[in-house]
Amino acid sequence: MSNSLRHPKIVIIGAGMTGILMAIKCREKGIQDIVVLEKAGRIGGTWRENTYPGVACDVPAHMYTYSFAMNPDWSRYYAGGSEIQGYFEAMVQRYNLEPLIHCNEEVTASEFNNGQWLISTSAGRQYQADFVFCATGILHHPAYPDIKGLASFKGKVFHTARWNHDVTFDPSVSVGVIGNGSTAAQFIPELVKTGAQVSVFMRTPQWIVRIPDRSIMAWERFLLKHSVLMQRLYRWASTLLIRDFFNKALAGAPIRAWLLDKLVRLNLRFSVKDKDLRDQLTPDFQVGCKRVIVNTTFYTAMQQGNAHLVRDGIAEVTPDGLLMNDGTLHQCDVLVLSTGFKALSYMRPMALVGDNNVAIDEAWKDKIEAYHSVLLKDYPNFFLMLGPHTPIANFSVIAMSEVQGDYIMQLIDAWMLGDFDTVAPQQEAVDRYQQFIRDGLKGSTWASGCQSWYLDADGDAIVWPYSWDHYVKVMASPVLADLDLRHVESSSA
Repeated sequence: MSNSLRHPKIVIIGAGMTGILMAIKCREKGIQDIVVLEKAGRIGGTWRENTYPGVACDVPAHMYTYSFAMNPDWSRYYAGGSEIQGYFEAMVQRYNLEPLIHCNEEVTASEFNNGQWLISTSAGRQYQADFVFCATGILHHPAYPDIKGLASFKGKVFHTARWNHDVTFDPSVSVGVIGNGSTAAQFIPELVKTGAQVSVFMRTPQWIVRIPDRSIMAWERFLLKHSVLMQRLYRWASTLLIRDFFNKALAGAPIRAWLLDKLVRLNLRFSVKDKDLRDQLTPDFQVGCKRVIVNTTFYTAMQQGNAHLVRDGIAEVTPDGLLMNDGTLHQCDVLVLSTGFKALSYMRPMALVGDNNVAIDEAWKDKIEAYHSVLLKDYPNFFLMLGPHTPIANFSVIAMSEVQGDYIMQLIDAWMLGDFDTVAPQQEAVDRYQQFIRDGLKGSTWASGCQSWYLDADGDAIVWPYSWDHYVKVMASPVLADLDLRHVESSSA
C-alpha cells in the first residue's frame, strides 16, 4: 500500500456479526488503528443474547455466513443459535481480531468536533476516531409489555432475550407466554415437549410458512468440506429460494405474492385439524405486513393437550397469574415475555452529538431518517449499520451488512486518497431518498394496516419496499453529488 495514503482511526461500536465484518474489511484495507467496543463480556450480539430453547436462524444456514467465509460444517439446514455463535467466535479467531475488541466497555457518548469523533465509554476511557461504525444492531433492547400489575407477579418472569436457565419446566409447572412472533414459534414447542402446561396469550396470530428443517448428512458435510464449489452451490440454492421467491413475493411481485399467500393458508389449513382452533390462528392481515414466520413445529405444538391458546385480552397481571378482560384468571408459575425488541432504538441510549452540536434525539424528534440506510445528516463520518430502510424483511442480515460495508469502504478509500476529510449526506439527498422510500411503500404489504415492529411512531414502515436486487443496485457505489464532502484543516492525516 502506498505511503501516500492516509490511514484512518476507526472505532466500531458492537462486536456482533456486523462489527466483526467491518473489522475484517478494515484490516483488508491495511487499516491498523481499529478499536471494537463491546458492551457485553463476549462477542456475538444477537446469538450471544438469545439462548432460549429452540433458538435458531430462520435463514438457511449456508446462506447465513459471510460470503468470503462459508461454513461447510453446519449441522442443520437452519442453524441453531449456539452453532451460529460458534461461527462468529471462529471468525474472530481466524482473522485475529481479539486484540481489537474491548469487552465490557459500553459506549456512553460520541461527539463530533473539529473533524473527529470523541467516544466515551462506561470504563471511563475516551477514544478519538476519524470514523465511527455503529454496529449495534436493531434487535438488542428488549421491549417489555406495559401491563398493569406485571411487577406484582410472585412467580418467575423473564424476557426471552434474558432467558432464565435456572427455571425447570415439567408437568407440574404452568407457564404463561405473552407474545407470539418468530421467537415464540421456536420456544413454545420446546416448552410443550416438557409436559408443562403452556398457555399462549395471543393478541394477533401470525402467518407461518413451512420450509422444512433437516440435518445435514455426514456425506454432505464431507463434500462441502472438500469442495468450495459445493459450498457455493448450497449457498446459491438457499439464496435462490429467499431472494427470487420469498423476497420478491414480499416486495410485491404479483404471482409470487399470490403463491406465498396460498402457501401460508394451505399450511394452516392442513396443519391444524380443528376448525375452531384454526380460526383462532388465522391472521386478519395481508401476508408480509408482519414478518412471515418460518416454522414447522408451532402448529403441531398448539394442538397438544398441554398447550392452551388464549385470545381474550389481558386486563392485568396478578400475583398468581393473568386476569383477562372477561374476568377469567389464568394461574401461572412462570411468565415468559416474548414481546420483541425496541427496533428503532438503533445507537441509543448512547448520547450521539453531531456537527453543530446536534443531538440525535433532536435530529430524530420528528422522523427517523437516513440516506441509503447508513448516512445521517449532521453526523459526518458516522455510519449507522443496518439503519432505517435496510431490507430486513425475511432476508439474510449478513448479506445486508456486506452490501452496506462495501458501500462504506468505497468512501473510506476516497478518504484515504485525500479526496475529503468528512462526509455526510446533503439534506436534499435525504429528502429525495425518503420520497423514494415513500413511493415504494404506497400500496405495499407493509403499509396494508397491521401493527408491527417495522413501523415508526407515525405508523410508517422503516423497511426497504423494493426487491433485494434493487437494493444491491442502489448501494453499488456512492453518488458523490448527494454528499457533503469537506476538508477540515485540523483533520488528522
